[in-house]
Amino acid sequence: MYKLQGSIVALVTPMESDGSIAWQSLFNLIDWHVESGTKGLVLVGTTGESATIDVAEHVQIIEQSSKHAKERIPIIAGTGANSTKEAIYLTSAAKEAGADAALLVTPYYNKPTQLGLIAHYLEIANEVDIPQILYNVPARTGCDLLPETVFKLSTHNNIIGLKEATGDLNRLEALKKGLNEQIADESFLLYSGDDPTSTEFILNGGSGTISVTANVVPSLISEICNLALMGDKEKAIILNSRLEKLNALLFIESNPIPVKWILNRLGRVPEGLRLPLTTLDEKYYDQMELILKELSLLN
Repeated sequence: MYKLQGSIVALVTPMESDGSIAWQSLFNLIDWHVESGTKGLVLVGTTGESATIDVAEHVQIIEQSSKHAKERIPIIAGTGANSTKEAIYLTSAAKEAGADAALLVTPYYNKPTQLGLIAHYLEIANEVDIPQILYNVPARTGCDLLPETVFKLSTHNNIIGLKEATGDLNRLEALKKGLNEQIADESFLLYSGDDPTSTEFILNGGSGTISVTANVVPSLISEICNLALMGDKEKAIILNSRLEKLNALLFIESNPIPVKWILNRLGRVPEGLRLPLTTLDEKYYDQMELILKELSLLN
């Protein structure tokens, strides 16, 4: 049974200034996360610029990362698409490339109904035998995966969890109520996809977080998650309070613009982004420098 819990990073895809994949930087990030206690890597998700990475690169990133990780850390491949056929292809290719699980965002832009979402996810789960995590982020997709729909999908053996990125803790309560037995036996896992509320999410019954902030402070996010999973509310909240400003600044422009700027400033990745994303506006540089100094990430 798939029971991945704790800090899972929504990993950036390092790129050179011309937009090509910076492979050595990617491998270095993987090593850093292994050393920092991160429990899993989500590759080629939103933070990994999936929207501008072509299919061949998508599969190559998963394959090369899986080889480099050498089973030291689980690989979760972002394989969602707004075409069911494409999502099936990407999920199957990710399995063949060595991924341990797949993360499937709701179809975006075409805004399917709840019945359409059920049909979409069941077709993928029936076609590809790999653990699959649903991903709900309506602010980006224009499509909300409702709790009642999750309940219906959760009975499929290959659908083992949900990344819930609404930031609404009332949604968590509704999910827990409807998934009571599956949560109790850990056959279905609930992950936060919202860094500002992730600690409360775990303290209130979540299994972990799929985090943008973990790109910057992986050891700290790992420690917070471990404390929250153990029920040490006071220590987890105190540590999390140190990250309030960083969590906000990481979304001051569209993700992953801010997080890639920070990682470049820290010397961990080159400066590359792919259009239509552009580098962080200079007016935010002072704020970024200040929070990095406050967190002792810069001398």
